[in-house]
Formats: sequence, structure tokens, C-alpha cells
Amino acid sequence: MRKARIERQTKETDISIGVNLDGTGLYRVKTPFPFMDHMLSAFSKHGFFDLDVKAKGDTEIDDHHTMEDIGIVMGEVLAKAVGKKEGIRRFGNAVIPLDEALAQVTVDLSGRPYLVYEVRMPRKRIKAFDVEMVEHFFRSLVDQSRMNLHIRLISGKDPHHILEAVFKGFGRALDQATQIDPRVKGVASTKGKL
Repeated sequence: MRKARIERQTKETDISIGVNLDGTGLYRVKTPFPFMDHMLSAFSKHGFFDLDVKAKGDTEIDDHHTMEDIGIVMGEVLAKAVGKKEGIRRFGNAVIPLDEALAQVTVDLSGRPYLVYEVRMPRKRIKAFDVEMVEHFFRSLVDQSRMNLHIRLISGKDPHHILEAVFKGFGRALDQATQIDPRVKGVASTKGKL
């Protein structure tokens, strides 16, 4: 069973995330950020991951602590669910449109954390949500999951469309990368280890 749950409590946040990599796209997401709830739900639905997220934090101070910790726990839970990476395809790529927006997301479950985030936003906020926190979320997720993640915006004008294409693309690319391929013996690496 490729499932995992991680809970993390600090003086700043209380985060619980569960994932089933072999799910059907069922989600239950509750964070202090309705827009992020929407994005994580899109990730779950389009990646076919069952996802359960509960997050609280000191958002009266800043959104940074909570967004960072959601990314940390999401990275930890994905790494735990993937496990030893035996039999997985390792790589995934998706190019996702949403109206005028087009985003490319490429994943390598290499064990080497690296984020390339080339997403220029036309404005800083979607209602009260600071769109700059999305890059921070992905950086925290990448560091903890030890994945290589490239996110590139090809075109787009509406911040909502841009980020929704990104999260749907991340779901699709990660789904590809985590798929079991019967042709893969051990891990997909000439080193024999990921």
C-alpha cells in the first residue's frame, strides 16, 4: 500500500497530511487559505491521489509559516508513500492549459532536491492570497521529498488560471513519475539507487 500520513506540530503550525498514491482523486483539504485548498484539490483530482490535508497556523502574524509547513509535510508524506522507489517510472511531465494559461511541469524522483520555478505573475495577490507563497510551498516540498521539479509558465495572464494549470500539471506529472512499471526492475537508475 503506497499510503502515508504525517503530522507536524510546532509553536507556529499544526499540519496533518495523508496521501494514497494509488487513489482515485478523492480529496478533503482545509487550510487557512481557500485558494490553496482549491489548488491542492486540483492537484489531487488530476493526479488521482487521495489527499487529506488539515492545516492551522499563526496567519495573524504571516502566511509564510503555514505555507512553508504545508510544503514540508507534503514533501515528507510523498517521500514516505513512494518509499524505496522500486518499480516506479521516476520521471513525469505534463503540459496543461487553462484558457490562456499554459504550464509545463516536469518531475524526477531522483533523490536530489532541486526546484526551477519560472512563473512570472502579472499581480501579487489573488484576493488576500499572496501568490509568492506558492514558490515557497514548492521549495519546501522539493527539499523534503528530495525530488527534482521544474515548473515553467509558457503563457498566461490570469494568476488563477496560471496557478491552477501549475497544480494540475504537478498532479499529472507526479502521477506519471510514481506509476509502477513492470519493466522496471529495482529502481530506474544505472546506479541502482535513488
